[in-house]
Amino acid sequence: MASIDSQYLNDLKNKALEYSLKRRDVIKLTGDAQHHAKRAIFSLHRDKVNEAQEKLTETEKIYKELQKKYQKIPALFTEGSYLAGLEEYVEAKLFLAFLQKKSLSRIKELRVGDETYIGGLCDVPGELYRYAIQAATRRDYDTVRRCGETAEEIIGALIEFNLTSYLRTKFDQAKQAVQKIEHVVYEVSLRN
Repeated sequence: MASIDSQYLNDLKNKALEYSLKRRDVIKLTGDAQHHAKRAIFSLHRDKVNEAQEKLTETEKIYKELQKKYQKIPALFTEGSYLAGLEEYVEAKLFLAFLQKKSLSRIKELRVGDETYIGGLCDVPGELYRYAIQAATRRDYDTVRRCGETAEEIIGALIEFNLTSYLRTKFDQAKQAVQKIEHVVYEVSLRN
């Protein structure tokens, strides 16, 4: 009669429990990081760049600590909460770059995977749409046009990718945001 290797199963159980504890730590901390990134975007919409940069610095600090703390457990960096917070950070950094009239380029402060970067980039046209509405309300028509041009440039670059699954959905949402910005630009052109 075969018997179960209880020691081996016990080792597996302990390993799974240890991973679970670390995973919960990552989920909690990346939730905080995502919250900081969202608040940074909110600050940018109110033209509070310094406040936004502080929030982004907090986000970077959390991610750097996690990357150092769990460098030997790379599976933790594929967790959904980790990637969602990082994607929000990318979106905030790129939106800040737009507002500072800088190139929307690689994120150098943190390690960001390609898909995470593209996901964050796909979200930028939505922020540009909201910012264009605010600019139109202030009668800042140059900013409205710049939002439209940048959003179209993003879509033009992303259309070259063969995005599928999750990123395809995000790309389709980005295209919808561009269409909304085009409508705002058109309305503004009628008033000029």
